Amino acid sequence: MEITMNEATTAHAIGGQACMAAKAAECGMKEKVVLAYSGGLDTSVCLKWLQVECDFDVIAVCGNVGQDENDLAAIRQKALDMGAIASFAVDMREEYANDFLTLALAANGLYENSYPLLSALSRPLLAKHLVEVAHSFGAHYVAHGCTGKGNDQVRFETSIKALDPMLEIVAPVREWNLHSREEEIEWAQAHGVPVAATKKSPYSIDDNLWGRAIECGALEDPWCEPPADIWTLTADSTCAPDEPEYVEIGFEQGVPCSLDGVKMPFVDIVKTLNVKAGAHGVGRLDMVENRLVGVKSRECYEVPAAKVLIDAHKALETLCLDGDTQHYKLGIEQQWATAVYQGMWFSPLKMALDSFCAATQHFVTGVVKMRLYKGSCSVTGRKSPYSLYDFGLASYGAADAFNHGAAKGFIELHGLPVTTWSAKQGPAAEELASQAAFAGEKKAVICAA
Repeated sequence: MEITMNEATTAHAIGGQACMAAKAAECGMKEKVVLAYSGGLDTSVCLKWLQVECDFDVIAVCGNVGQDENDLAAIRQKALDMGAIASFAVDMREEYANDFLTLALAANGLYENSYPLLSALSRPLLAKHLVEVAHSFGAHYVAHGCTGKGNDQVRFETSIKALDPMLEIVAPVREWNLHSREEEIEWAQAHGVPVAATKKSPYSIDDNLWGRAIECGALEDPWCEPPADIWTLTADSTCAPDEPEYVEIGFEQGVPCSLDGVKMPFVDIVKTLNVKAGAHGVGRLDMVENRLVGVKSRECYEVPAAKVLIDAHKALETLCLDGDTQHYKLGIEQQWATAVYQGMWFSPLKMALDSFCAATQHFVTGVVKMRLYKGSCSVTGRKSPYSLYDFGLASYGAADAFNHGAAKGFIELHGLPVTTWSAKQGPAAEELASQAAFAGEKKAVICAA
């Protein structure tokens, strides 16, 4: 079986192993559980724990959503070495880019106006494949390695239940009595589980095409500056090139389609921009975010491509969307980002918001020029065949075609509601009432005299 597989190859390989698993089940073999497996500390301990404590046969599924490809073969083999009855490394990158990141870009998806949702976007895709593997193997259980106070447990379980309410969820990290990463490392060492994390460097890292998330360790103190060694996608801005670099991003109906005039798939544009923008230190985030479970968490992210593409997409929308739609869409974007952050990818609301965003992208076609320099990216130009920007209407020069004479009547009509309000209930009415009261008091004084 290939280490990385497209959907057709995956289906064939899973089908073959599922047939063997079905025969084993007829002989009274163990219950099977499909584990979302990354090869990191939590899921490696989970894999062994599910065997030792629950007597499960474990099927490990590692989704390649753009993380370090060199690790995938080792991750798959590691699961098998630890006793998994099957292990898959499924190439989900194109599906992730085309079916998930395009929707995120249409919605300018930024949770709390900052976080591009890189982990939140990958979880429903991984959940979809976990459910498919569970169906192929006849497994009744799906497991994940999420903690009891994180967001990912909600994202995985909500997505799985949306796709198949009959599947049972197993969450070892919520159930075992390992209360710290240090204890997990000790348990792993005692049970022969190889892990890369150490007590001296206990970072938790999640990476995919859309960026890289880093938490735990020294980052748990929000006053502590992030150690330099946590950053791998982005250069320190002080060490970035002294000359800016310009990139031109082409869009067709809101989807990136070219870079510097060269047509290429969206997934390749993301990969290229991660390298280009990362070299200039673009895309570092250090934020305290509000988790769904009610706690604040300090997170660091590296999102060079996401930062550039979302900024560029927003700039093109300012050119191609009418003002009312553009303003209304801002609220939709916040709802969309919150829904995705909270694990509601497969929900009626989120799908309805997708439909709205898709309707706004029909004319979002054009080119945006971005300047990358010392940790910043800025828009320096934009153009579109569907631009609503009219030079004659916008210019204050000789080309000015705006009818200045129409402004007086427009302002009178535009201000009519507040003019009426002022006269009847507002400042003008209050002034008249005050004058009337003063006149009454003066008349009373005269009469008394």
